[in-house]
Amino acid sequence: MLVSAKEMLEKAKAGKYAVGQFNINNLEWTKAALLTAQECNSPIILGVSEGAGKYMTGFKTVAAMVKAMIEELGITVPVALHLDHGTYEGCYKCIEAGFSSIMFDGSHYPIDENVAKTKELVEVCAKKGMSLEAEVGSIGGEEDGVIGKGECADPNECKQIADLGVTMLAAGIGNIHGKYPENWEGLSFETLDAIQKLTGDMPLVLHGGTGIPEDMIKKAISLGVAKINVNTECQLSFADATRKYIEAGKDLSGKGFDPRKLLAPGTEAIKATIKEKMELFGSVGKA
Repeated sequence: MLVSAKEMLEKAKAGKYAVGQFNINNLEWTKAALLTAQECNSPIILGVSEGAGKYMTGFKTVAAMVKAMIEELGITVPVALHLDHGTYEGCYKCIEAGFSSIMFDGSHYPIDENVAKTKELVEVCAKKGMSLEAEVGSIGGEEDGVIGKGECADPNECKQIADLGVTMLAAGIGNIHGKYPENWEGLSFETLDAIQKLTGDMPLVLHGGTGIPEDMIKKAISLGVAKINVNTECQLSFADATRKYIEAGKDLSGKGFDPRKLLAPGTEAIKATIKEKMELFGSVGKA
């Protein structure tokens, strides 16, 4: 069922586990994510970047597909449809399209402007029963053309945003979108701890979940992270499985070129990756 992310994340924070956000890029991605969540009896957040939304012809198409798929597949676990790294304008488009959750990424604005825009969206989302994620401090790497250096967030600015009544808060703690470089210094747990102390029960969000060592993931969860985003790892799994299928010449055998067969190994690889992450995050059996 399609729900706000509020309740699932509050339960996760209290239970010392995290709910995974898995970005969707097409029908296969969405189907794989939903079926795995149901199989694992785990809540799930389906993330949609503005670029992916445009690729899928618009947010209304995405919302209609997800809602119909939940019904057709008989999905009973909590599912949140969430805008990932949304612009101010993108947030309103997703509100209109029927998403159940949005992220407003105001981290590139001066803090006063971030606060003002976030406050406005908090009020709108409250009336709609939607959850809202805000961000302070940039996440490293590139996401839909937005490049961040990975600066750590100011804990006091995090408190300013948290006090507005947002559902969850993404704070830069040295995390990076995409693959992590060999010289990566790791997550700043000192920053994360300081943020949690000032924001209390606020569920915190860890972006760039691909490539972070398991021990760091578990420590982040112990320090208040209740939502972890994974995208690149699913893309890499899909690409690897599809490459092996084609290199083995299976697309040339019988009707192996049929898209339903051609995309099947990659889809199964996504499911395996999502299941592995749900087990690591501790959300299995928590629906």
